[in-house]
Amino acid sequence: MNAKEVIAARAAKELKNGDIVNLGIGLPTMIPAFLPKDIEVTIHAELGIVGAGGRPGEEDGHYAPYHVTDAGGAPSSVLTGGAFTDSATNFALIRGGHVDACILGALEVDEEGSLANWIIPGKKMPGMGGAMDLCVGAKQCIVAMEHTAKGKPKILKKCTLPYTAVNCVTTIITEMGVMKVTDRGLLLTEINPEYTVDEVRAATEAPLSVADSLQTMLGT
Repeated sequence: MNAKEVIAARAAKELKNGDIVNLGIGLPTMIPAFLPKDIEVTIHAELGIVGAGGRPGEEDGHYAPYHVTDAGGAPSSVLTGGAFTDSATNFALIRGGHVDACILGALEVDEEGSLANWIIPGKKMPGMGGAMDLCVGAKQCIVAMEHTAKGKPKILKKCTLPYTAVNCVTTIITEMGVMKVTDRGLLLTEINPEYTVDEVRAATEAPLSVADSLQTMLGT
């Protein structure tokens, strides 16, 4: 598997049967393909879908690319039993604590679990969308992203870009390992055996403690 597939496959293991989960744009949309057959989740999309399905093709009977889309604007679908809701109701689900987990990408994450993922001033502006609400409203906030960007660490002592939300991230999953955000900083609990602990630390600006029972992030 390539790096993104490794991340998506490991992130899928964070979800439990019956969870309501919101998946951010980009890499997180790959996660449903790696869910075990005995795990069923309800995908919540802040655009107004509860029970979102996969990305349809033009050959599908209900292909409606201008009317049914995901958070990234790509064509989406709705599973049997799913529903469309207005924006107020959909965000009430988030703010009311009914979303079990949100899994989203990041431009930067820091050792305090703060997140920056919506703008690079003067360069890039993907937009905040519902991320600010999801980060503080979901029961778990999981970041699934590549460990570095053009060789530069994305896991920092302190975010340098404008915050999306502070002290919200519970878990960080990259192609190199799994890190938990704790009161004492970041704890490496699982590692990709293709890397050493020293290599993970070298790619991480924030101090990184290592769990006594460090596990592999690959396999079962």
